[in-house]
Amino acid sequence: MEHGADIETFQGFSKGKLIDFSSNINPLGIPSHIVDEINDSVGKLNKYPDIKYRKLKKDVASYLDCDMENVIVGNGAVEIIDSFTMIANRVVVFIPSFSEYEKRARIHNKEIIRLNFDNNFKINVETIASIIQPNDLLILGNPNNPTGLRIDQNIVISIYDIVRKNSATLLLDEAFFEFCPVDYDSIELFKQNNFDNICIIRAATKFFALPGLRLGYGCSSIELVEKINSIMMPWSVNGMAESIAKYLFTDEKYIVDSKTYIKNEREFLLKELRKLSNIVVYDTDANFILIKLLNKDEDYALHFFLDRGVLIRTCSSFKSLGKDHIRIAIKSHYENIAVVNIFKELNKL
Repeated sequence: MEHGADIETFQGFSKGKLIDFSSNINPLGIPSHIVDEINDSVGKLNKYPDIKYRKLKKDVASYLDCDMENVIVGNGAVEIIDSFTMIANRVVVFIPSFSEYEKRARIHNKEIIRLNFDNNFKINVETIASIIQPNDLLILGNPNNPTGLRIDQNIVISIYDIVRKNSATLLLDEAFFEFCPVDYDSIELFKQNNFDNICIIRAATKFFALPGLRLGYGCSSIELVEKINSIMMPWSVNGMAESIAKYLFTDEKYIVDSKTYIKNEREFLLKELRKLSNIVVYDTDANFILIKLLNKDEDYALHFFLDRGVLIRTCSSFKSLGKDHIRIAIKSHYENIAVVNIFKELNKL
């Protein structure tokens, strides 16, 4: 499967309702008070959103702690990624990573340069230094999908210095940023450089459990913001997203509760799954876990879990992983216990 959350395709393979472990959405769900704000915003849908998204950009700037002039908004993070791809000469990616990086490049007829992580899914900075050219776009997931790993602060600074020195652009896809342990904030890190040669993307999709809202946002230099705005579709962000952003970003209790919950459940799942002998469970900083199967393949595992009412993410669509890897999301504690028990069943075979 190329993307998770494809419940409709796989529902027929299960006897009951599927629990979706293939989609990495905050298990705490939509912030409760946002439902009221969504209902209130319905009455505004008979009007166009502000074509320049001034209020939305102000709300995003307040949340990200950057200047409004540095804010980019889009119809999900993918639209922003797509726009940066359009203005690049070449697109440089590490594999495995989110398939849309390469897909966007192919659609826009861009040359794709693939680099490999080391055996621990870490980045070799010298590899980037050896190939980066002016007007290249280097796209890095931070944390990366499907590996779940954040880039070490010193490494990301070194990468940025190489990119900037070579007049290229670094695109940090931080769609899962809020799930990560507190270490560094890329926006604070690169604010002192006025976000020259970089764009840091985040989204309401994963952490705020609103994939249907289609709200992506990020920080970049004023020059790059103006260039991207000149090629983006008008009114690409819907009026509902524009209306509720302020209330979404200011729910501090929801943000703290979500971070704490994911940390605890991530530790629980890693501890329990690492007791099993037929899988390798990789480290993760995100709300999902990459797993290597030692004596089964992804097709066997997919149907084994489907028979027990669970949809997992197969990973052969990620270049370089093959058919011996799967990925699971972090869900409710009850659901996490259930998936651990299924892995225990699989371990006996």
